[in-house]
Amino acid sequence: MSEISTAKNQISQMLTMQNAMNSRVSETWRVNNYEWYRAIWVECAEMLDHHGWKWWKHQKIDIAQVQLELVDIFHFGLSLRLMANDNIDEIIDELASELTRSSDESDFKIALENLASAAVSNKTFDAIALADCMRLMSMDLNELFRQYVGKNTLNFFRQDHGYKDGSYIKIWNGEEDNEILATLVNTLDTSAGDFQQQLYKALEEKYPS
Repeated sequence: MSEISTAKNQISQMLTMQNAMNSRVSETWRVNNYEWYRAIWVECAEMLDHHGWKWWKHQKIDIAQVQLELVDIFHFGLSLRLMANDNIDEIIDELASELTRSSDESDFKIALENLASAAVSNKTFDAIALADCMRLMSMDLNELFRQYVGKNTLNFFRQDHGYKDGSYIKIWNGEEDNEILATLVNTLDTSAGDFQQQLYKALEEKYPS
């Protein structure tokens, strides 16, 4: 399968999962006027702290956390694209093209600012800027897909276990659920057809009773 065909297949799956997640939170999410663009630029600001930008002190890049923030942003970006276009095939084609190319930007901070700028100024999702950020953090589309499926599954798990009413437990025996997720994803076969189901079951087994 070619790179673009693989990209389209993965993006199609992620769009389906995103629609399902949004519908799980609210069946009327398409008419609720959620500010997905605002979520993007706020996440960009948070991510910059994980990357480091202060010239007056030593800072070490937390690559794993930056990648996780990029995955979160992609959730919001997919939602924006779904809101802007009813033609799923067009969205898939556009994202496949944008995510498999990038500009010549070599400074992660500038690439991140480009991503934030599109969200603030135009209320849009700049997938090429996201691709730049991914490239500069050694993250390809396969890794984005792997982490996206993991986080999407965790988001469903959170909703099913009281995230909305505040009863959800986020710290599991001293570890945050995101950390548990990262460990579990690395122990399962992400290419398995029932990967999501396996991961959900594994989360249930780890969740404090």
